[in-house]
Amino acid sequence: MNGSHAPSSDSPASLNPGDPGAATRSQVRRWRRYLAEEQAEAEIYRRLGERSEGRHRRILLEVAEAEGRHSRHWQSQLAPYGLGPTRPSLGSRTLMLLAEHFGTVFVLALLQRAESRSPYADDVDVPASMAADEALHEEIVRALANDGRQRLSGNFRAAVFGTNDGLVSNLALVMGVGATGMAGSQVLFTGIAGLLAGALSMGAGEFVSVRSQREMLDASLPTQVTLDVAPQLDLQANELELVYRARGMSAEAAAHRAAERLGYLDCDCDPSLSYQDEDDQADSGEDNVALGTDLGASASSFCFFASGAIIPIIPFILGMAGMPALVLAMVLVGIALLVTGGAVGLLSGASPLKRGLRQLSIGYGAAIATYLLGLLFNTTVG
Repeated sequence: MNGSHAPSSDSPASLNPGDPGAATRSQVRRWRRYLAEEQAEAEIYRRLGERSEGRHRRILLEVAEAEGRHSRHWQSQLAPYGLGPTRPSLGSRTLMLLAEHFGTVFVLALLQRAESRSPYADDVDVPASMAADEALHEEIVRALANDGRQRLSGNFRAAVFGTNDGLVSNLALVMGVGATGMAGSQVLFTGIAGLLAGALSMGAGEFVSVRSQREMLDASLPTQVTLDVAPQLDLQANELELVYRARGMSAEAAAHRAAERLGYLDCDCDPSLSYQDEDDQADSGEDNVALGTDLGASASSFCFFASGAIIPIIPFILGMAGMPALVLAMVLVGIALLVTGGAVGLLSGASPLKRGLRQLSIGYGAAIATYLLGLLFNTTVG
């Protein structure tokens, strides 16, 4: 033996082994990892900002700059050791790729989950201000992602529900009639009938539902009658205050608003419960945006129900029959349910795997129950 030994993972970094202030090897490794992740996140936010417009663009680029400041901190920490970043994690590299080629909604939802798992709060090497920044980044991403979810939620809800309904209902139908011993061609035509009936029903129902909700919300908007009749009101006895109280104002606020309308006050202190013209509503409202459009929701429901309902009958289209066809239908629908459930999980900021497994268990439960009923019916009739 030559008397030397390899340094442990907690021994000082090799450049200054005698310096009591030197970082340990584990610290240096952690800092290199932090630097790689900060640089990757800065690039992700920059790419998202370049693909965005308006307020979102400005906010995302400012967050990218903040991530750049964080990376410069870790660069200064590593400078005495002459070391650079490690390779970014697979998740960060994937997010960079998605940010470059896809829309911001799904990427922001993934970023929200990534920011929520930041290790900075528990690391004594991280400045408190930086840990606070990362906590705020999660809230910034959550707010931006929520904007996108609000814009997608109406038509996306119709699309997801339509696909799931098509998958589950037609799989259950195919499993039920298949269990009775029908020929493959009969199962196929039954599945096609179920597809068409379900798609038309979903499309019509979604159209009526969204149109009714929009009409109800539109009927709730204030009109400009208070502006039209204010000059003719008796200043000593009128019901203008009652209008504002009926709209939800307190008695004091209603009295103040009525005085404004009657000309006693020249301010416009609380216009939120008053009439807005169409341009103002378009700029500030979009209260109905989460509903989506009636035609858009209807078309989404029809198309996605049909796209989901065709999957269980693919084996029968290919000429298969009997139990092999039913098993393949179950497998194909299971994959589709995992995908749709995972997409919902991504948008909601929840675990895609958990949401996918939940969709799978519900779909398979309905299919198996219908299959057992088909077997019972076949046995009873036979």
